[in-house]
Amino acid sequence: MSEFENALPVEGGAKPAQNPENRPEIHKTPPVSGTETEPAAGPGRPGEPLPWRPEADITGRDKLFTLLTGCFCLLLVNTAGWPWGMCDTLLFFAWYLLLLGFTGREPLCRRESRVLLGVNLALAATFALTSSPLFRLWNFMALALLVPLQALSHSAGALLPWWRPAMLWERFLLAAWGLFGNLWAPLTAAFPERERREERNKRTLPLVLGTAGALALVAVLAPVLMSADALFAASLETLRFLSLDHLEEYLGKLFWTLVLTPFAFSFLYSLRHPRPLSGSLPEKRTDGLSFLLMLAALDGLYLLFLAVQSAGLFGGPEYLARRGISYAEWARSGFFQMVGVTVVNLTVTLTGLTFSRREGRTWTVLRLLSALLAGESLLLLASAAWRMTLYVSAYGLSFKRCMTYWGMVMMALFFLAALWKLQKPDRSFCRLAFPLALAGWLVINCVPLDYLVAKDQVDRYLACEARGGTPNISVSYLLYDLSYDTLPQLARLDSRLTFLDWRTGREEPLGEMLERRREEARQDCAGWQSWSLSACIAAGG
Repeated sequence: MSEFENALPVEGGAKPAQNPENRPEIHKTPPVSGTETEPAAGPGRPGEPLPWRPEADITGRDKLFTLLTGCFCLLLVNTAGWPWGMCDTLLFFAWYLLLLGFTGREPLCRRESRVLLGVNLALAATFALTSSPLFRLWNFMALALLVPLQALSHSAGALLPWWRPAMLWERFLLAAWGLFGNLWAPLTAAFPERERREERNKRTLPLVLGTAGALALVAVLAPVLMSADALFAASLETLRFLSLDHLEEYLGKLFWTLVLTPFAFSFLYSLRHPRPLSGSLPEKRTDGLSFLLMLAALDGLYLLFLAVQSAGLFGGPEYLARRGISYAEWARSGFFQMVGVTVVNLTVTLTGLTFSRREGRTWTVLRLLSALLAGESLLLLASAAWRMTLYVSAYGLSFKRCMTYWGMVMMALFFLAALWKLQKPDRSFCRLAFPLALAGWLVINCVPLDYLVAKDQVDRYLACEARGGTPNISVSYLLYDLSYDTLPQLARLDSRLTFLDWRTGREEPLGEMLERRREEARQDCAGWQSWSLSACIAAGG
């Protein structure tokens, strides 16, 4: 056998390369029904996607939700121009109807997602219940953060659990990808495939002519019918959208609706087709010596501060007078600063516990110093609460002072959570802090602060008046800076008394000021957009 014959393969079954019938098929597109071969891919051919958009898992159901998303964006644009009230509640409830309709029941699979959904709906309902301007602003800001977090909590792209602080950054990246990563999705849903050029050209001319003819007929016949029937003319005049005076407004709303719809639908599409982020954030730990030195410095500073505070507390007015300090001013100041430094203390403590190496004597000493700092911070909060109570006993309650009390209670709870983490370093601080923050915010929303502030101020005024003293009360602050909940308490005062009205700059009878405020409440209740239960009660039902 020659060397050329030895180079040939052994006789047997043909290899795939030698037998075309047995060759594996790599790319084979099934032919379209009615044709035997499929034309080569290229732009403009029937059945092929548009060149500017990728293949997508778009269904016919997505067409409906593209339209519903546009309706939601139109509601969003209108809500931005409406006053606070029922419209904001409707906006958030409409969002969740759209979200659950598009994604199904997946957002309710996890317990944390269901809890956050309940919190968001409760906060959304406050717009239709209360009339406090500050709480409405704060609740809207809170919902702007919590609504995306809740929507992304069930997404397969979310890899980090809710109690990890790095979760916030991950959810932010997922939200950014959702808003900008699928902008082609609404266009793909609206135009799933390109029509044949011939059919499109055939229908363009009838569409243009029909639209022009319809507009011409309506423009000619509508005035004729209005002149023939006075009732029909009056009915058309009540429709604002027929007035050219509002044409610019409607075109502006339409423009912003068309701008926002792709982003909103892109976000919804990303929830049903998640794209996990590549990689994970490793936990980096460093030498705890730097944190130990910072904690030691803070502990020493606060020990000195508390010692001086004790000297002033137990020394009494005589000790402070020798130092040239008024006891009343000393006792009624400094609470805001004390609350502020406790925020710094908590931040330093948690940073040291999170990023320090958990080994050796350094870690042991760091935990002891952190526990000492937490105890000192609790004493600072107690001192701030005592000073605030003295201040309130002298000047009465205000909205800011009530919120300061709430802030001190929340900071005390956070420090207790920090002590729990000191005992169990492997447990996440946020596992306790996040639920505490949500529960605390819901509780303060349920407390009628404005009503309590007005009741306290009116009680103090009437008590001083009964003693024959010279009472003082800021009626304008209670009337205009707070909600309608203050009106029933102010009505306890003599309506003939005159007070300075901040709006007019002159002394006016209390009865006239209350009546103007009630008229504002009636105006809020006149439209469903600005309606609220608080305004309805103030307006007299």
